[in-house]
Amino acid sequence: MLTDLFEWLAASPLALALGRHPTLYIVLNATHILGVAFLVGAILPLDLRLMGFFRAVPVAVIAPFLSRIAASGLLLAIATGLCLFSVRPAEYAANPAFLTKLALLVLGSLNALALHRTSGWRDVLEGESVSRWVTLSAALSAIIWLAALLAGRWIGFSA
Repeated sequence: MLTDLFEWLAASPLALALGRHPTLYIVLNATHILGVAFLVGAILPLDLRLMGFFRAVPVAVIAPFLSRIAASGLLLAIATGLCLFSVRPAEYAANPAFLTKLALLVLGSLNALALHRTSGWRDVLEGESVSRWVTLSAALSAIIWLAALLAGRWIGFSA
C-alpha cells in the first residue's frame, strides 16, 4: 500500500517537474530553509524569554508576534517539505534521520499546541508572570526544535 503511494508520488507532475528542472528544486529547497529559519528564528528567542532570559523584553508584547512567525514558518516548511518529499518518497521514508525529523516535528507541534491551550499561556499574554509549566514547555520546545534542525541536516548525510 505505501509502496503504491510512494510510486504515485514520485510519478506526480510536481515530482517530475522538480526532477526535470533543477532550478525549481533549488528554489523550493531554499524556500523550505526559509520556513525553517522563520520557525527556529522566532521560536528560540521566545523560548529563551519564557525561560527567564532577556527579562527587559515584555513577554506579552513579543509572544503573539513570535509565535505567529514560528507557526507561519512551520506551515511553509511543511508545505515545501511535502513537495521535496515527493521527489524520492521511498528513500526518505526509509531514512532514519527523516523519520526522526518527522517525529520531532510532531512532538514540537504538540508541545506548542498544548502550551497555547493552557491558562499559563493566557496569563503570559496578559502580562502576568511565567509559570513553571510555561518555562518547562519552553525548554522542551527549544530542545525539540534544535533537535529537529539537526535531524534535518542529518538527512543529507545519511542517505
